[in-house]
Amino acid sequence: MLRWQEQPLAAPGRGEVQLRHTAIGLNFIDVYDRTGQYPRALPAVLGHEAAGVIVALGPAVHGFRVGQRVAYVTGGGAYSQARNIAATALVKLPASISDEQAAVLMLKGLTAEYLLRRTYRVARGDYIVVHAAAGGMGSLLTQWGRTLGAKVIGVVGDADKAAIARKQGCHKVFISGRDDLVAGVREYTRGKMADVVYDAVGKDTFLQSLDCLKPRGLMVSYGNASGPPPAIAPLELARRGSLMLTRPSLFDYIKQRSELDAAARAVFAQVASRKLKVKVNQRYALRDTAQAHRDLEARKTVGATVLVP
Repeated sequence: MLRWQEQPLAAPGRGEVQLRHTAIGLNFIDVYDRTGQYPRALPAVLGHEAAGVIVALGPAVHGFRVGQRVAYVTGGGAYSQARNIAATALVKLPASISDEQAAVLMLKGLTAEYLLRRTYRVARGDYIVVHAAAGGMGSLLTQWGRTLGAKVIGVVGDADKAAIARKQGCHKVFISGRDDLVAGVREYTRGKMADVVYDAVGKDTFLQSLDCLKPRGLMVSYGNASGPPPAIAPLELARRGSLMLTRPSLFDYIKQRSELDAAARAVFAQVASRKLKVKVNQRYALRDTAQAHRDLEARKTVGATVLVP
């Protein structure tokens, strides 16, 4: 249950800054946290990514100043008007990136970077399958994948979202529940099948995703929108052509400060060069976060969504 509640905010501690939030990103992982799919100690403040302005510095903070625009991605706490946060979690924002863009790029943009460039290094001519291709995460994967020269195959929930997916870069789009995805991928790739599948849906699409891969292809399961994927015996991967399976997490790719900075620079450069277009299609007042969650779960949102403090 989500509830709006006022809490006093202490002065920032050692190594912390106090932020006034200007925009907060909404993500499906927030739903996982709320429903207990990802267990959290309660009560908890949800939210993983946000942008804001520094209003106070704690002791031993170096390299930041009051009035500076910053953004972050962390394990929680973003659903707030203001908060204290470790300065080591912050990324400075260039003038070319708006607060709203930053608020949806820190989790989704950095995720797109590591999925496309490090979990699997997408190369020109690769066939990639992107589930939920019209969503906030999917839109970044499809755009960036296309700039890398990949043939992008999108999977969406209806005809309206199919049109959106095509507009943002998909070469081929299939509608879940209507089209035979595996047969369609086989036909489109002329039998080669996909080099990599990016699947954030989970239970409803997992086995189909495996069957879309070429021998030695990579299945990237990075979300559970329909529920956790089914258990699978390793032998199933061999039977399907020595497939590889990974369940990555962003925080394992940005553990080092150098990794966080490099990933952020790569994402911001894509936006600044207009190779990556970030469009916020929905805005909700922070007080209306419960409605935002209902709309997200009902698949009523398209692209990126922000909560406005």
